[in-house]
Amino acid sequence: MRENEILHWFGTDPFEAGRELIRQSRQWQNWDREELIGLKPNLVVAKKASSGATTHPAFVAGVISFLQEQGFRRLQILEGSWVGDSTRRAFKVCGYTKLSEKYGVPLVDLQKDSSVEMEASRGEYRICSSILQLDRLINMPVLKGHCQTLLTCALKNMKGCIPDSEKRRYHRMGLHQPIADLNEIIRADLILVDGLEGDPDYEEGGNPVPMNIFFAGIDPVLIDSYAAGLLGLQPEEVAYIGKAAELGIGSLLSDDTGLRYLNKGEAVEGIQRSVPAWRLKEHINEKGACSACYASLMRALSFLEKEDNLPHSPVHIGQGYRDTRVSGIGVGICLKGADSFAKGCPPEPDEIYRFLKNGA
Repeated sequence: MRENEILHWFGTDPFEAGRELIRQSRQWQNWDREELIGLKPNLVVAKKASSGATTHPAFVAGVISFLQEQGFRRLQILEGSWVGDSTRRAFKVCGYTKLSEKYGVPLVDLQKDSSVEMEASRGEYRICSSILQLDRLINMPVLKGHCQTLLTCALKNMKGCIPDSEKRRYHRMGLHQPIADLNEIIRADLILVDGLEGDPDYEEGGNPVPMNIFFAGIDPVLIDSYAAGLLGLQPEEVAYIGKAAELGIGSLLSDDTGLRYLNKGEAVEGIQRSVPAWRLKEHINEKGACSACYASLMRALSFLEKEDNLPHSPVHIGQGYRDTRVSGIGVGICLKGADSFAKGCPPEPDEIYRFLKNGA
């Protein structure tokens, strides 16, 4: 498989998609059978893949079954869910505990892993130790939207490879640059994207849209710039894509990109979002908010928008307001210095909804 190539498989069978994409990539032909291979899905929350939030376990199973048939035995599934949820619970709810038992592949909870400080060209970042011990890494993200960065796919999926304390720091730093820097340290050997039914609005799912596409590549910048187009975005709207390109991590989609189709189907173009994140952002004053807290607020605001009952004054959210007196309303324990705030770390969407609807 060439660096500037993207393989496509169309359909609704994640197992077959996983098998065919890795087989046709031929990347595995250069791997030693004794190498330790890690598979990194997106299990950001404990929700089934049908919600549009997480990687289908059958997609991962297809890859595992193929690799085991080729004689690879040292396989692991590694993930660290977002701050506020449990990876162990996500493994169970998302079907990975049963998958692990069926194929004899261990699950590694990166929320409980030790970490090592690594050097990138723009600073130091902590990486989970188990990721650094791998000989090969297969990145298996979901093609979906994100309420802060608009897109999450190959580059951002690596954020599950860092400890929770580092995830919080990324949000304080503004997400985009540290995501790019992280991919300078962690390089996947193969990227297999689950585009069956991702949620184009939110990373935590709830509005799955059938796209029926799975695709593969080696270059995460190329994959993400292509994925952006499938969600109706321009790559420049997702700042970390350009920042990663500037660091030399990969190349943007261009006329030189080779699109190879493994079966018949139609490409998805411009998925329509139900509630554009950029419109709701006008009602938020954010400073370093964690994804779980910010997503809960966005979900609550989407409910209020449908009722034509959005708050008249901006809602404050984020770690940047911690231990600060804030005039107005806030969301999350970091905003306990506000005139009033929705409690929790993170608060649930329905709790924020009630808080805002009742006049905060």
